[in-house]
This record gives sequence, C-alpha cells and structure tokens, in this order.
Amino acid sequence: MSVTEQTVSKTDTQEPDRFTKAQLDWHPWLEPLEEGNLTEVHYEGLVDRARAKSPYFRLLARDPEILGARTRSDKDIFYNVSGGLPRRERELAATVVSRFNGCIYCASVHARFSERQGGSPEALAALLETGQLPHDTDLKWQLVEEIARRVSETPVGFSHVHIRVLRQAGFEDAEILDLINASSFFNWANRLMLSLGYPTLPSE
Repeated sequence: MSVTEQTVSKTDTQEPDRFTKAQLDWHPWLEPLEEGNLTEVHYEGLVDRARAKSPYFRLLARDPEILGARTRSDKDIFYNVSGGLPRRERELAATVVSRFNGCIYCASVHARFSERQGGSPEALAALLETGQLPHDTDLKWQLVEEIARRVSETPVGFSHVHIRVLRQAGFEDAEILDLINASSFFNWANRLMLSLGYPTLPSE
C-alpha cells in the first residue's frame, strides 16, 4: 500500500476554535489500525487494553514496541503517586505545556484530569482562556506553571537557580523531578498529537 493510500481525508466535523475543558474527539491524518485487527503484540504495546478505543493509540500501535515504552513512561510519570508531586500538579504541568504548544486536545484532557484530582476549576479555566493562571493563584501552582513553561520554551534556561527557588518554596526533590518529567513528556506528546492529526468537536 502506498503512503497516499494510507492517508485519511479531513472530516466534515468542526474543529474547536478555542481552548476548552470540554470533551473533544481527535482525527488522525494517517490510517490507524482497526481495533479488530489488533494482536496481543499490539495490546502489549497499548498496556491498557481500553486504549484500543482511541484512534490515536491505534495509530501509534503500528510500532507496538515503541508505543509500549512510551505508555509505560506515561503511566509512571502521571500515575505513580507513591511519592513526589500530587497528581493534580502533574496534570497542571501537562495542561500548561499543552496550552503553550497550542495542543487544544491535550490541554482539554489534562485540565479535566487536574480538576478531577482537586485542582481549581476557576484557575484551570483561566489558564485555558488566557494562557496564564490568575495572579492570586496558590504559589505552588504558579511555580508549576513557571517551570512547565520554561522547560517548554527554553529547556537549557532551566538551572540550579530554579531548583533552589522550588526547594525554598517547599518542593521536595522527588516533586521537582516529577514536575520536570511531566513537562518534558508533554512537550513530546504534544508534538505527536499536533503532527499526526487534529482535534474535532464531538459529532452529534
């Protein structure tokens, strides 16, 4: 099959014109694997079998070994809560990065995740609308926002100075590592999402 035969035409569904916490769909530019054609090797790459419902993950499943490494990294960074940064702050970092990079789909997903974990609905809504948290937001959240944006914009600009500021604000080293990992991972994840497809409003 040629490359052109594997590409997917753009749908008639409407693309969102602003950042939102609403549930969105995602349309791939390349043909994902059909769910019925997935093998146990593909499911090993997905790690979580429920991800087979997602066209994004079925597309990444074309390389199951790489997807497996990606998925295990994702789960360890965001779901391992035996220590380190609380889940809502990890999801906040992913939201900040996604808003900065212009990934409407990822920003919507992780803003909802942060809110479900106890994050401020008002602060998250303001972040999505303006690209910044309100000035009266909790200091810890402001620092998460600052570091996530700095890692996204100029990674080499992050230094021991920022580590010292975070420590002085009460961040433990494991929390700082989680913040850097969540921010870095989502700079990668955004680039996959933005390169391989586009968000759409759910069909009626």
